[in-house]
Amino acid sequence: MRYRVTALDAASTTATHEMEALDEHDVRRQAAARGLRVLTVDAARWRRSRRARLALVPFSNELVALLEAGLTLVEAIDALTEKERDEAVRGVLDGIRRRLYEGQSLSVALGEQPSTFSALYVATVRASERSGAIPEALRRYVAYQEQINLLRKRLINASIYPMVLLASGGLVVLFLVGYVVPRFSGIYEDIGGELPFASRMLMNWGRLLDAHGAAIFAAFVVLAGALTSVALRPATRAMAAQALLRIPTLGRQAQLYQLARLYRTVGMLLRGGLPVVTAFEMTRGLLAVAAQPALGAAIRAVREGQSMTDALARQGLTTPVAERMLRVGERSGNMGEMMERIAAFYDEELSRFVDVATRLIEPAMMAVIGLVIGAIVVLMYFPIFELAGSIR
Repeated sequence: MRYRVTALDAASTTATHEMEALDEHDVRRQAAARGLRVLTVDAARWRRSRRARLALVPFSNELVALLEAGLTLVEAIDALTEKERDEAVRGVLDGIRRRLYEGQSLSVALGEQPSTFSALYVATVRASERSGAIPEALRRYVAYQEQINLLRKRLINASIYPMVLLASGGLVVLFLVGYVVPRFSGIYEDIGGELPFASRMLMNWGRLLDAHGAAIFAAFVVLAGALTSVALRPATRAMAAQALLRIPTLGRQAQLYQLARLYRTVGMLLRGGLPVVTAFEMTRGLLAVAAQPALGAAIRAVREGQSMTDALARQGLTTPVAERMLRVGERSGNMGEMMERIAAFYDEELSRFVDVATRLIEPAMMAVIGLVIGAIVVLMYFPIFELAGSIR
């Protein structure tokens, strides 16, 4: 972020300076280092209009490549800053470079920009600084992020076709109910005669749309907006997550998904050198709100001297297979790697479930949409069938 600073120099001369800084406190610190006495700091007209979007995985890969090529950390950040063309990202990297030139550690420089670097990323770097193995820690983070992205991509890809099918079916139904049915209702009014109950209800809906279509559409938009606003609230999402966990099959798979993220993240942090309690506290937010008290109780039990396996098992944060693998990891002293293996085991089980569910959901949705559309068409044409029968 760029600031315009009005300050007095050593000769008591007022001058205006432009500075790149993280915040106003950083501006005043830089000015004091230059021997300036700040009068005003103006950031309103100089604030960047868009947020920096630094892709962490490519950034980490490039940084690892430069460090392994023999460059020092400062030289590597220098090279990455100079090659960057995006002004917002360049400002982020320039802030990191200045901190390194001032003698700060990389984790401190990254931690001052929480909007770009997550607490997990900063903790990974901080743990590696103790052993000097920053490239190895960054490679672990890249592998971790790629696994998370792969699982997320599988879930998204599995949901694309059902969502497209549902949207297209919904549009066809809306076209029939909103456009075709009102026309048929007018035709049947002119013909007269007694219609079956279901057809009569459908035609009444068509006449209602024909007479008050704009008002109904406006009410539908308002209702959809209100439902969307309610659905996006954290309390609503927490209630939905709790309801999902109560469904026998889906609840178990949702729990496995959360545990897979938890174990993979904790495993990466343990392999990076963080204590087990610290690692679990940092990853508490990966669980649903309903499961976070259970993890807090497990953390307290570990602090009191219980084994991590027993603490997690008592709180329902393991499965029988995971519990046995954790005990093996505790005996061998290799908990980080064992947790990552458990996460991979969960991922495989989730992938099999997604494949089976996709094969079942797609034909079921096609059948339901076909039945709905077919029912509407039959109800529209049923009076014509009866009229044709009476003519014969």
